[in-house]
Amino acid sequence: MFAAKTTAAISTPFRLVVLCLLAAAIAGGVLSQRAPAHVPLPIMADRPVIMPSGDALYVQRHEVTVAEWNTCNADGTCTLKLRVRPDQDPYLTPATGLSYIDVQEYLGWMKARSGHNYRLPTAAEWQYMAADVLDHAPNPLFTDPSLTWASSYLVEGITPRALRPQGSFSTSPEGIADLDGSVWEWTMECYDGTSGASADDYCPAFFVGGEHLAAMSFLVRDAARGGCAVGTPPAHLGMRLVSDEAR
Repeated sequence: MFAAKTTAAISTPFRLVVLCLLAAAIAGGVLSQRAPAHVPLPIMADRPVIMPSGDALYVQRHEVTVAEWNTCNADGTCTLKLRVRPDQDPYLTPATGLSYIDVQEYLGWMKARSGHNYRLPTAAEWQYMAADVLDHAPNPLFTDPSLTWASSYLVEGITPRALRPQGSFSTSPEGIADLDGSVWEWTMECYDGTSGASADDYCPAFFVGGEHLAAMSFLVRDAARGGCAVGTPPAHLGMRLVSDEAR
C-alpha cells in the first residue's frame, strides 16, 4: 500500500516534467519536421518578350541571386552553398560559380516548390531577348560559337568583368536587367561540336549567353579555369529563369 502511494506521488510530477520538456522540444523544432523554406518566386520582367514566332516568353527580371540560391541549399536540394564578400548584399548579388549541373538542381527545386514550369532559355531565345542591349557587331573571325572567345580578342574589355549588384547594367525595353553584364547565363541548348543535335543526357557542353555566345562544359563552375583555351572566357557563370506561361 505504501509503495503504491509513493509511486503515484512520484509519477505525477515526473509526467509533468516530461510533458514540459516535450513541449519545449517541439516549440524549439527539435522533434518537429523541418518547415518548408520560403520559396523566392522569380520576379518577372514588366512585359514578355514576343518572339519572331509570335509566342510570348516570360523572363526573370534579374539573375538568380545568392540569397535565392541559398534558400534552395537550406531546403536540402542545391548542393552548393554560396558566400558573398562583406561588401556584397546576398539579396542583390547574382549567384555565380554555377555549373550546368548546379543550375539543374535549382531549376528542379523551383519547379517542384512553385508548381510552375520554369526553364532555361534556348540560345536563340537568349540572343533575341538581349538583342536590344548588346553590341550588334558580328564576330570578326569565327562563326562557330565554341570559338567566339577567340574573336573577343578584338572586342574584349567592353563589359567590366567585376561582379556587380543587380541593376548595374542595361535594361531591355521589356524590363529585363543586366543581359549585357558580367554574368554569362546558362541556356538549355546543347553544343557537342557537331551540326547535329544531341540528347541533353549525353551533352558535353551547353551554350551560355553574355557579351558573346559561348559553349561551356557542363561541369565548369569557373570559366577562367575550366573553359576554352582561346580568347577571353566568360567572367562569371549564373542563371536566369524563363517560362512559356504567365504565372
